[in-house]
Amino acid sequence: MSDLATGRPRRRRPPETWYYGPAAMLLFLLSWEVAVTLSGIPELFLPRPSAILVSLVNLFANKGLLYDTGLTLWRIFGGFLLGSMVGIFLGVMMGTSRRVFATADIFVAAIYPVPKISLVPLLVIWLGTGDLFLIVLAALGCLFPVLVNTVIGVRGCDPGLILAARDLGASRAQILRHVVIPAAVPAIFAGLRLALGIAIILVVAAEMQTARFGLGAKLHLAGQILETGDVFAILLLLSLIGVVLTKAQSAADRFVGRWRIT
Repeated sequence: MSDLATGRPRRRRPPETWYYGPAAMLLFLLSWEVAVTLSGIPELFLPRPSAILVSLVNLFANKGLLYDTGLTLWRIFGGFLLGSMVGIFLGVMMGTSRRVFATADIFVAAIYPVPKISLVPLLVIWLGTGDLFLIVLAALGCLFPVLVNTVIGVRGCDPGLILAARDLGASRAQILRHVVIPAAVPAIFAGLRLALGIAIILVVAAEMQTARFGLGAKLHLAGQILETGDVFAILLLLSLIGVVLTKAQSAADRFVGRWRIT
């Protein structure tokens, strides 16, 4: 929808149900706090949300959680960007070329179902246990969701639009840039959203097994010494990171959607 006077897209008003999610979360946390307090469950098994918040502040203030958070985010985004770029490139190639699709499809079908966490021993042998190993592992996890969704988006482009652009004298590169890729953007963003979640899971899981620093390593150590409050605090931080990244991706998706319309 656009403003008739200016021709600019109208800003969408927040939906009337925008507060449902935060209100439900607040009610859940209050219920948790009251239930644990009244039942007398030991903090070792289930700490109260207020105690988890105290543990989170203490981790940042005294146990170097900020460094671990930055390190984990670097590994996540390094793998996400690498895997996404390769996935989009290969996806466009496979979606626009029958020969490339016929050649690469068997490799995708063979490697995609393999649990990427099972590659940890092999990658450790090849790359060691440093950042490169974790970035490559995250990239492998991100590659296939982005690639598959890109292929679907490219192949789902309206053939009539391609034919019309060709009749108007557009070159192959122009058709790809101005018709095919914009049409594939929603599918690509769907793949990116899946890929980012997979990157977080793989990096944290691998850190728990091999790393000395990072949120996964900190989580594993807290579990070994029965610091339940620290375990819940790190899980809370990972949840907050997931929420922030998901909302950021949604905002980017809406921005690109407006660009596609204009």
